[in-house]
Amino acid sequence: MSTTRNDLALFNELVETLFREETNNPVADRIDSSKLYDTIDLSLNDQGVIDDELKLALKNIVVATPKTATNLFFNQLFGGRQGKAMLGDLLAVMLNNSMYTYKVAGPQVGIEQGIIRKSCNMIGYGSESNGTFPTGGSMSNYMALIMGRDAKDPDCRSKGMTKPLIVYTSKASHYSNAKNTSFAGIGRNNIRYIETDLEGKMLAAKFEEQVLLDIKNGFIPTYVNVTAGTTVLGAFDPIDEIADIAEKHKIWLHADGAYCGSVIFSEKYKHLIKGVERSDSFSYNAHKMIGTPLTCSIILVKDKKHLHDSFSNDASYLYQTDGDDFNLGKTSFQCGRRNDALKFWTLWKSVGTNGLEKIVDHQFDLADIARDYIQNNPDYSLYSFDKSISICFNYRDIDPTALCTALYEHQATVVGFGSFNEETFVRFVTINANNSKEDILNFFKVLEQFVAENPGLKKVEKHALELS
Repeated sequence: MSTTRNDLALFNELVETLFREETNNPVADRIDSSKLYDTIDLSLNDQGVIDDELKLALKNIVVATPKTATNLFFNQLFGGRQGKAMLGDLLAVMLNNSMYTYKVAGPQVGIEQGIIRKSCNMIGYGSESNGTFPTGGSMSNYMALIMGRDAKDPDCRSKGMTKPLIVYTSKASHYSNAKNTSFAGIGRNNIRYIETDLEGKMLAAKFEEQVLLDIKNGFIPTYVNVTAGTTVLGAFDPIDEIADIAEKHKIWLHADGAYCGSVIFSEKYKHLIKGVERSDSFSYNAHKMIGTPLTCSIILVKDKKHLHDSFSNDASYLYQTDGDDFNLGKTSFQCGRRNDALKFWTLWKSVGTNGLEKIVDHQFDLADIARDYIQNNPDYSLYSFDKSISICFNYRDIDPTALCTALYEHQATVVGFGSFNEETFVRFVTINANNSKEDILNFFKVLEQFVAENPGLKKVEKHALELS
């Protein structure tokens, strides 16, 4: 009979396998999706398997799974591994508390609220502010939209949608905004995509033009989403300028900092979200720039009454002790909810706010190294800009989609591509704070060597437009 101690011993053995694989084979051997079930036994059967057979299956899965913590993974807006945060996540699994009541979570409630209170103070929200831990950046945006909707049309909570509410976001914003308008009952046709400048920043003047047009046509401007770190170029919308317009027309202003909102920890870079204290809500993902394990998302609200108004519901079988401030299910979208706060708290507690600042600043330093390399090499074309950790470029005249796909399929490195203003390019993200200058330069060495060894890569006509 298997015991928890035996299972933990097996876990340690599997982790050692992972560490060896990350060192010896930093990009996982790719299994074609059409051959997945023939390559690894993922079947579920009537009879269980003995421990040795289970161990073999788990090792095969570990070896084949993409390795997101290595120095050759640059594909997503997360990467790397912070040990103290990982420790907190493992403890959360062992403790297995749900975060809806103080009765079942105890001091974990204080840990979550401590992070929220400190974060609110850092962005300049007052004593009436609060927040919660949603399941991700998309859910953070959805909760913000629901609060903005309810603030504008309180009756919709009981009677349903009866007014033509309008939502605004930039053309470069996250795709969750479109989904969320549908979920919220506002409708995808009632979202306005505002033009951006060449860096992907929302143009405040265009936003105001659209607001005035909607008012003239009988619509109700309700909610505007500004982005702190757009998904492709990593741009920061001008929050102060947008806030001037939002305040004038009583529009809920949400600052989506899922990607780069963690600049709140950096004295050097927090100016990029200047004006965030004027927002009604703000979110950031600690599983991105801070490097905690997935997922760790925080949404903050300037006035906590909106959390209660939109998400609170009584349940006598659940909320049986303590006050609302300690029963977090009263202000979250979910009921049962895993403890995502402890892993962030263990990291923050261990390194301090100064340590988190170093983690954030280092990513910008790595981005500077990458941009400097590109700008000093005539074989590259740069499409991004300073103060962004998304490095967008093309190499020679090679199709970036073909290049990224080939690098992945041949297990050379994992990097993605993106598009902006009809330009497509490689999007190289320096979000892994465990990387060094040597790791960044090695990426370019790997790319260049791969191209040299694969001269048949698809080519495209070189575009003239480049950003300096």
